[in-house]
Formats: sequence, structure tokens, C-alpha cells
Amino acid sequence: MKNLFCTLMFLLPVGLCAQQNWYKSSPLDYMWKNVGNAGFSAGAATYTSLAFSPSGEPYVAYSDWATSKKATIMKFDGTNWVNIDTTGFSAASVGFTSLAFSPSDGRPYVAYEDWVNSYKATVMKFDGTSWLNVGTAGFSIGEAEYTSLAFRPSDGEPYVAYEDGGNSLKATVMKFNGTSWVTVGNAGFSAGIVDYTCLSFSPTGQPYVAYLDNGNNGKATVMRFDGNNWVNVGSAGFSEGIASYITLAFNLSDSLPYVAFSDNGNNDKATVMKFTGTNWMNVGNPGFSSGSAWYTSLAFNSFGQPYVAFQDWGNSHKATVMTFDGTNWMILGDEGFSTGEAVYTSLAFNPSDGQPYVAYEDYGNSMKATVMKYDSVYVGIDEPQKSRLYVYPNPATDKITIETSAVTKRSILVIVNIEGQELIRQKISDCKTQVDINYLPSGIYFLKITGERITKVNKIIKD
Repeated sequence: MKNLFCTLMFLLPVGLCAQQNWYKSSPLDYMWKNVGNAGFSAGAATYTSLAFSPSGEPYVAYSDWATSKKATIMKFDGTNWVNIDTTGFSAASVGFTSLAFSPSDGRPYVAYEDWVNSYKATVMKFDGTSWLNVGTAGFSIGEAEYTSLAFRPSDGEPYVAYEDGGNSLKATVMKFNGTSWVTVGNAGFSAGIVDYTCLSFSPTGQPYVAYLDNGNNGKATVMRFDGNNWVNVGSAGFSEGIASYITLAFNLSDSLPYVAFSDNGNNDKATVMKFTGTNWMNVGNPGFSSGSAWYTSLAFNSFGQPYVAFQDWGNSHKATVMTFDGTNWMILGDEGFSTGEAVYTSLAFNPSDGQPYVAYEDYGNSMKATVMKYDSVYVGIDEPQKSRLYVYPNPATDKITIETSAVTKRSILVIVNIEGQELIRQKISDCKTQVDINYLPSGIYFLKITGERITKVNKIIKD
């Protein structure tokens, strides 16, 4: 009867394959899951910055309203979020926290705008026992907004980029040489006032800085230090319109710099561009999000696939993550997956399991810090017999056939490996679908069908 039902559905309009009695069979059906408790910080948490330790533990730095907006860093120990040393370890209130781990000693460092030191830049590190200043606190000449911390991979030197109040609000980069903080190239090297400075290193160790360039009508500009001077990467002001919340990252698979931003030239929706060596070009369609995208955060998985997290104005200001499949930008899991509005979204990949994590200030939990991860593997519990998922042959060598009545107009088929990394993603609309897996390495995989109101999972074996 079940096979007859599905056969008859082929004769009906697309989308009528789905059964009427839908329900989530288990909370595990949700693709985005809290890491520990939602809203784990003691108070409101602004300027959330997420990074992973070399061993794969997620850490979050933020301005902690429970300690008069001082800096606090917490880590997830596998069960709970715990403080690193004491809460509110900075001398006073901070802004623009930026967290990174030293490749030399694996220690967490945090850069911030230091309110007790005339809003200048300060960097601190945790030595395993306590938090220590790296060089002098408040080392910048003037106020330092949009502080961005990164380590040069070749020697582990920490660099900080910022909007420099001591140099007409232009961009400045400084590094710690082991004794003191020194300017990299000229201070205030940008054409005009900058916002949203973001620092990253190329695979060859050159520092790059992206920013909203008020010297070029608020458009995106990227500059790099060639060893002597800061030079433009391609054209200055290369975006179509004003580029807010700009974020910069390198794709290690092609060694190219990419930027994501809120694109005023496309109704403030998310746009990603990459530098080809000659020009900046769009990655997929510009303005690919459903609504305005704020607090954009760009990262790459181990396969070189770009992901962007943002506050999604098309979904009640909640968090959304999208990924580029080589042709189109696809939603990862559900749109607007956070409980409430998500501010200061920060995206990073766990080096241990390859899963994307997002940290944010969670308006659904009293503006406290929340971290969620995308879990690609789910197990249904007590699911209705009539909506089971059948896969054959299994094991298979080249192609598999999937049969299920759990198909709607918006169903997506995903195949992931045991580490949760997506290898295949495609839309489906038929009860019976054939998929080519010939190019996948031998091993165990999980196949998932997601629809408007249900998720189905099955294990497959590739011989």
C-alpha cells in the first residue's frame, strides 16, 4: 500500500507527496542546536567574538554587562560554559572585542577598545593562570574602534587593525614584536575615514585589511602590506554601494581573499566577493539573502566552501547562515534559527569535527551570549511508518535510489560524512529520486531529507 501510495503521488501535482499528519519526531530533528545552555553569560554580552582553541574547544569573548562591560571570556568544556580565570578581567569597560589563538603557544589573546585608557587599543593574553597585558595597555596613539586581531602564521606575531582616532580615523595596523607595539607601514594609511576594519593574513603571511572606505563613498576597499607600503588589492571602493559590516577571510583551497558585507547597492542584503588576482568579482548573486543582512561573518570549511552568518532582517532579525554550493547560495538549516534577535553574529568552524558554530548576543535570552552549532546528523524517534525513508541498494557502489513520502515543494536532500561535512545538497520534489555517489570515497555517510515540517535521516554505506 505504501509503494502504491507513492506511485499514485507521481500522477499528482508536485508537492502533494507529503502526508497530512506531520510532526517532528524528536527535538534532535532541529539542525541548529544550542551548545550548552542558551544565554549562558551572567549578563548581557555585546561584541561577541568566537574562536576555537587548537584542541577544538569553543571560546567566546565579549563585553560583559554583569561586570560593568569589562572583558570576559568563557569556554565550553564539553558540558558547560565556564569562565577563563575571572569574569571581567580587563581594567575597565571595553568595546570591539576580537578573540584569536596564538599559533605559537595555543593561548587565547583578546584585543579591544580600552575605555580606561582613553579608548585606545589594548591586547591581553591568558598564560594558563591569569590575564596579562601584551606590551603596554592602551598602546595606540588615539582611540581605536573596530579592533581586529590576527596572528601572522609564519612567526606567530600578533597584529591589530583599527580605526585610528590618532590619525583622522583612518586605518592603522600595529604588531607586537616581542617587546613593544610598532606600526606596520604608515599609520593612517587609508584614503579616508574607515569603519568595520577586518584583518586577515594570506597563506604567504601578508597582512590584508578590509574596511568601509569613506574615502571612496563608503564602498569596500581591501589593502595589503607588501613589506614596505600598504597597497590596494584591486580597485579601491570596488563594491556596488556602501559596504557595512565587512568581513575578510582567505580561502585556503585557492589562496584568494574573500569579503562579505551588507550591500547597500543591493538593499543591504548579503553579498560576497573575491579577488581573482586582477579584479573583484561576485561569488554567486549579489544581495543573495532574503532581507537585509547585518553583522555579517565569513568563514570557510575545510573544503574551501564559503559560509556567511548574519542577523537576518528577512526573518525577524534572527540568525541565519548561508553557504555557496558552487552555483547558488543555500540556506544552512533553517532561516532565522535563533530564538530571538541575534546581534554581533560571529561564525567559526570547529577544527576537530568541521562543524560551523555561531555566537551572538541573544535577544531571545535577555541579551546574553548564546552559541549554536549546525549538527548534520539526526535520528528520528517513533516516526510514523507511512513516512519512512528507504534507500537502496545499501551498500552501494555508484548510485542509490531514495524513496519516501516525506517530500514537499521545499524538500532538500543532503549527504554528509561522519564528521558532519556536507558533500551533496540538492532540491528534490519526487517520492523517488536517484543520486550518483560514485565519486564519494568508500565509507559511511548520512542521508537527510528536510522539508517544511519534517526531517528524515538514513545511514548509507559506499563500497
